[in-house]
Amino acid sequence: MDDQHNAPTSVNPSIYLAPFFQGLPAPAVEKAIAHLVTRTHPANQVILLENDWGNSVYFILEGWVKIRTYNLDGKEVTLNILGKAEIFGEMAALDEVPRSTDAITLTPTTIGSMPAQDFITLVQTEPLAGIRLSQLMARRLRQVNRRLRLRESDSVSRVADTLLFLAEGQGIQDEAGIQIPNLPHRELSSLSGLARETVTRVLTKLEKKGLILRQQQVLSIPDFKALERLIM
Repeated sequence: MDDQHNAPTSVNPSIYLAPFFQGLPAPAVEKAIAHLVTRTHPANQVILLENDWGNSVYFILEGWVKIRTYNLDGKEVTLNILGKAEIFGEMAALDEVPRSTDAITLTPTTIGSMPAQDFITLVQTEPLAGIRLSQLMARRLRQVNRRLRLRESDSVSRVADTLLFLAEGQGIQDEAGIQIPNLPHRELSSLSGLARETVTRVLTKLEKKGLILRQQQVLSIPDFKALERLIM
């Protein structure tokens, strides 16, 4: 594990890309990240566990993190997959209650850890930070609503929605379309609530129709609207 304490000259510049900080006065941002600690983690490393106390808020500077919980049968349920510039751990920090989910890296990942009190102070002193936080909560609530609405839909719609969900959150636009990580099928299975074999079958079908292109590390969506029409 590699720690890089936060002298102003050593702050990872990716922290400034976080949508949460966009538009905030530079002095307020510098003060908020004054105690930021940066760590690198290998894939499949647990960052925090359910019922841990929320002493920090986390910013993803590089890589991917899975937010998970377990249902009453003990089966893992993936609630979200977050990428660069995303934030997690803010709920427990605000509520001053234990964590409600686990967070685990999916790839080699760099994370900035901000003391919860610095985060709360920023929200209390900068109205725009409160608006950014509200926007974040609203976006995630919309995503949950859409996934619940599609819970009883057919398998093609649910896999398509999972891919669109990832594209909207973390997709990178290039000439070939929108690129997202080519996640293991078990992760897509957990996100969509379908069996892994079903996810594999649907992905093959989407690929044959030219709605997705798969490479080793990347899955491309050439036509976002065409994929979106599958869930309408």
